[in-house]
Amino acid sequence: MYAIMVFGYPKFQNYDFLIAKNQIIEKAFSINFTCLSKRQVFKISYMQKKQVAITAVGGYVPDYVLSNQILETMIDTNDEWITTRTGVKERRILKGEGLGSSDMGVETVKQILQKRNIDPLEIDCLICTTVTPDMVFPATANIIAYKTGLKNAFGFDLGAACSGFLFGLTTAASLIESGRYKKVIVVGVDKMSAIVDYSDRTTCILFGDAAGAVLLEENTEGHGILDSLLRVDGVGCQHLHMKAGGSVKPASIETVMAKEHFVYQEGQSVFKYAVKGMADISYELMQKNNLTADDIAWLVPHQANLRIIDATANRMGLPAEKVMINIQKYGNTTSATIPLCLWEWEKQLKKGDNLILAAFGGGFTWGATWVKWAYNTPA
Repeated sequence: MYAIMVFGYPKFQNYDFLIAKNQIIEKAFSINFTCLSKRQVFKISYMQKKQVAITAVGGYVPDYVLSNQILETMIDTNDEWITTRTGVKERRILKGEGLGSSDMGVETVKQILQKRNIDPLEIDCLICTTVTPDMVFPATANIIAYKTGLKNAFGFDLGAACSGFLFGLTTAASLIESGRYKKVIVVGVDKMSAIVDYSDRTTCILFGDAAGAVLLEENTEGHGILDSLLRVDGVGCQHLHMKAGGSVKPASIETVMAKEHFVYQEGQSVFKYAVKGMADISYELMQKNNLTADDIAWLVPHQANLRIIDATANRMGLPAEKVMINIQKYGNTTSATIPLCLWEWEKQLKKGDNLILAAFGGGFTWGATWVKWAYNTPA
């Protein structure tokens, strides 16, 4: 497949590529676009571009359910207070000695290999997006690859908090677009219960444990990851972080006693940034690609807070029936929220559906990705 890139005219700057199928373009040439209000001659250059699509999805949630009613017995809160402020009714918690993020990630990779009937040796790379690695090193990606027999794959962890999966998705697509790799798995996984203080009612009500994963492969039908807008701003560090455990403030008896190894969040500040950031970037992506609300089949939002999700959908002009929401069941599972939605809704997705994936997280990090779904799932 070859792509034609148009330069020099504002009307076409929203289109990165005009796809020319089944045509070999041997040299640059000039075209007179007489359909334009101002007739001009444009220089056209060409380049080959691989399209990369999601070809399988996996998901995993632990068995143990931590409901709002159980939290009422642990802290000063109640179901009504939690539900109205966050939308969360329950969350899943990984129980068991010695179990970590890799154990959840392993289950999602196994699902993908089984669904696509792929030999583990065919996987070229595994990217694990997480803020709760099994340990500081080695990378959790390495551990997942080892446990699932991906002996020919290289792997690494990517840390971008709740936006991690989107960042990993774009990174994985770039690896395949380069032509050097054919099959890349992205695992979004977090065991948030490991870094949540269950005496702090402002944070423990939000988070749960889960994993989700996707397989990326080349697509020749024009489906796949079509565009992304990704952003970071270090101003967010002061509002959402873990105070100790890094190189700036290594772990000590003092930091443990001061509970500085848990999530610290200034809720109101983060909420204000998140509402604007996730909504604006999603709308910007639509504008850039001339997409309307009618073009979008689904919004796949990070599940941080129901009010943030509603604000994003409203900014995009989308009705509630086009928005994937499972925050009531799982809470905020950080890197796992978006792939977990894809896993739950997989059978409802149709080949050719336009999806907008959107996230906002610590850092601050945020972004939106346009995906054209590449397959129908058998009933």
